[in-house]
Amino acid sequence: MSAFPHSFSFDPTYGYELAELLKIEPPKAPADFESFWQLSYQTALAVDPRPTLRRSALQNEEYLVYDIEYRSTGVFTIGGWLLLPRNGIVKRALIMGHGYGGRTGPDFALPISDAAVLFPCFRGLSRSARAPISTNPQWHVLHDLHQRDRYIMRGCVEDLWLGVSALLTLYPWIQGRIGYMGTSLGGGIGALALPWETRIARGHFCIPTFGHQELRLSFESNGSLSAIRSFYKQHPEVVETLLYFDAAVAASFLRQPIHMAAAAFDPMVPPPGQFAIYNALPGKKQLLVLAAGHFEYADKPKQEKILEHQLKEFFTSL
Repeated sequence: MSAFPHSFSFDPTYGYELAELLKIEPPKAPADFESFWQLSYQTALAVDPRPTLRRSALQNEEYLVYDIEYRSTGVFTIGGWLLLPRNGIVKRALIMGHGYGGRTGPDFALPISDAAVLFPCFRGLSRSARAPISTNPQWHVLHDLHQRDRYIMRGCVEDLWLGVSALLTLYPWIQGRIGYMGTSLGGGIGALALPWETRIARGHFCIPTFGHQELRLSFESNGSLSAIRSFYKQHPEVVETLLYFDAAVAASFLRQPIHMAAAAFDPMVPPPGQFAIYNALPGKKQLLVLAAGHFEYADKPKQEKILEHQLKEFFTSL
């Protein structure tokens, strides 16, 4: 396992070797875990997303860029961007989930062509900012944490489901040909969302968060986890909510093919939680072990190239 010089007050490997990371098992699911999420999903399916598009000021040679809004649960308006191929027709789609830094615009380096690519901003963040939700990750991650049914992460998962509904409203012929890619926050949201979302055919999670909540509460972190840990120490009862938002538990219900990139060294998202998600996946899966996540290192561009190549192969069949 690679070691990097750093100034953190803790070890971002958390003392785990790769062989140990690959043995971490997910915690046991609450008895009503599946019914909680299935009910949430059915509630989201009943919402009409009412997507609206307008041409963006952004220009690109390969894609037409649109600003998009659609309606999510709780009559929450989700904003983002939609890319459409400048040449050819839409044959498939990707939804791109962002990290806790939010999103300032779409990415144009994509693994597939002939696709509509949706870049939604999860509720409370970037183009979906709305008071009284804080855009600061340290506060956003705590929003309504004391109420399982109202916790902000449930809403973010529903925003992803409604993104699928919005795409199918616009392009109904892509049914069965929708993929998902999520990084960090977006990876964790994806792991929570995809087990119940049969309209997404395959997914990619990169350095995903929310894995093995009980274990991750024991780790120091420079990410949003630090806010949860502090809040948990004062309000230990919130662990009852966190059990339902455990991406490793959810992953054990997931059946789609999944490609995952997990880091062995990560000061923001503890690697044991990331690998707990991968280990829990019961179906077809592929793993790329990154030397580090949320951290700059010499071989990062090389590993990003490997990841790019693997994702092109993984999404070819979409």
